[in-house]
Amino acid sequence: MGLIKDIYSVTFYEKFGQAVAEVYPIFDKQKFIDTIYEGDFDQKEWKERMKHTTTVFHQFMPENFPEAVVLIDKIIENLKKNKFTEGNLAFIFFADYIEMYGIDDFKTSAKAFVSITQFISCEFAVRPFILKYKEKMIDEMVKWSLHENHHVRRLASEGSRPRLPWAMAIPFLKKDPASILPILENLKNDPSEYVRRSVANNLNDIAKDNPQIVLEIAHKWKGFTKETDAIIKHGCRTLLKQGHPEILSHYGLESTNIELSSFEIKTPVVKIGAYLQFQFHLNNKNEEAKTIRLEYAIHYKKSKGHLAKKVFKISEKIYQPNQLIKVDRNQSFKLITTRVFHTGMHQLSIIINGTESEALEFELID
Repeated sequence: MGLIKDIYSVTFYEKFGQAVAEVYPIFDKQKFIDTIYEGDFDQKEWKERMKHTTTVFHQFMPENFPEAVVLIDKIIENLKKNKFTEGNLAFIFFADYIEMYGIDDFKTSAKAFVSITQFISCEFAVRPFILKYKEKMIDEMVKWSLHENHHVRRLASEGSRPRLPWAMAIPFLKKDPASILPILENLKNDPSEYVRRSVANNLNDIAKDNPQIVLEIAHKWKGFTKETDAIIKHGCRTLLKQGHPEILSHYGLESTNIELSSFEIKTPVVKIGAYLQFQFHLNNKNEEAKTIRLEYAIHYKKSKGHLAKKVFKISEKIYQPNQLIKVDRNQSFKLITTRVFHTGMHQLSIIINGTESEALEFELID
């Protein structure tokens, strides 16, 4: 598998340039490609190449922004005609173009987002417009949530997430998400799973700053449809991991008479690159069947010596009265780009319906 930055290749620019020239005859394809490769292109990473493509593309486009947007629509139609893959990540520079050059033209940009997002998602590009125009942009996105195209409906939800990963946060929505709740209400039973998953992710974002709002929505939407129930469950995943009492109660998850025993760490010393191995027994001592959400927490040692907890789900299922099970689990400590491991004492605990056991220690070594 090649590097993501290599989606921007000579072959890509040749095919793209040809598609542009077919609808914009004054476009100089070779000069465009030569300009792309001027300077340190080979040293640029993916995002730098994307931004560079945006700025070079702009040099060859009409100066008038509305005219440029009309041309982008024509280019996209020709790309589709020439069987360029819809949703190809390389084309995210179209959305970036609107973000960079259309921020002062709300009306044209809002219309452009509707068109472009049906080809490549605009969830990142729309966020500066939310910050600048606030309620005016949110009102537009509420309209998008009723659009016939599922990509546009998803943009309404995904673009308005208060904490969209790898994107700029929206502080006023983190503080008070009331203005985007109509979007989620409109989409709570959307026919597209792609859209419904975005709604769940938006709710999960909201739960991190305003858990009570999400709890109220959970009660309000409960039983509306099975799809809506699934949205709520996924949207409450952070609250469930936190063992929030009200959401545990909402799902009937209680730990009374559920016994944890024989909990042991089989590898008390773990080398970085290897696996932590542990086991335990679980017994439902109730006289009726119980739903048990089973998780474990790794308390990772951080650079300053403190511990930081991360919760991992094992299962959530119904246990019959007096059902006894043994659980064996491995946790990888292989090096990954998203986590730095620090040697020293770590901790492991088991979480049963939100109730955390006493932690056991293990040592991580080089």
